[in-house]
Amino acid sequence: MSAPSLVLKPIGIVRTPFNSKYDAPRQPATAQEESVGVITLEAGMNFEQALEDLNGFDYVWVLFWFHKNTNWKPKVLPPHGNRLKRGVFATRSPHRPNAIGLSLCKLLGVRGRTIRIGNPDMLDGTPVLDIKPYIPHAESHANARGGWIQDSHEQSTPAFAVSFSPAVREAFDEMNNETARELSGYLTAILSHDPHPHVYRRIKAQPDGTSVIAVKRWRFTYEVRDNTVRVLGISRSTARKVQR
Repeated sequence: MSAPSLVLKPIGIVRTPFNSKYDAPRQPATAQEESVGVITLEAGMNFEQALEDLNGFDYVWVLFWFHKNTNWKPKVLPPHGNRLKRGVFATRSPHRPNAIGLSLCKLLGVRGRTIRIGNPDMLDGTPVLDIKPYIPHAESHANARGGWIQDSHEQSTPAFAVSFSPAVREAFDEMNNETARELSGYLTAILSHDPHPHVYRRIKAQPDGTSVIAVKRWRFTYEVRDNTVRVLGISRSTARKVQR
């Protein structure tokens, strides 16, 4: 017998600076730049009362819906690690049977029906399902095992330095500031940890020894020498390739 369906109704939405997955941090604690998200709960539901006493906590769990996803996968290829597929329940991948996300965010303040959180990893307009306080004595386990993540080479400290050729920097200068910041930040975050070919990160090796990473409609060519990744060129389908 199949399980009965459950109906979930969002209690609000979160506004964040992020409109694409390339710009958003993968976890609040790994954000490279400080940002603020604002959760606004629905009116007429007495949520003002429901939020009373929350200001006494430093962190909150935010449960939300991955509203951009339409399917799930039993095994996924994490963005970092040793390029092995993992069971989705052993990851934080958004490709889940029920597209429920969970983030631990710094609580910056509560006012009326709004909650301000630090370094959200959610896209702008994400539906929020629930808010729960983080309880340190019950939920902090400093010596807990980290499974395959702990055993892999995914580290908080980047293993590679990333530099951009003059031609790529010139191309960034011709873009609007937000796009240039998003692209350079994403490339630095991904390539500094693992620049090797990877389907999830859309990285392919080239016959000449360089690699190409796809970011939105752009393609970036780069080379790896020792512990340095040098981004050499940028191209896109409607533009001439720019090289050093």
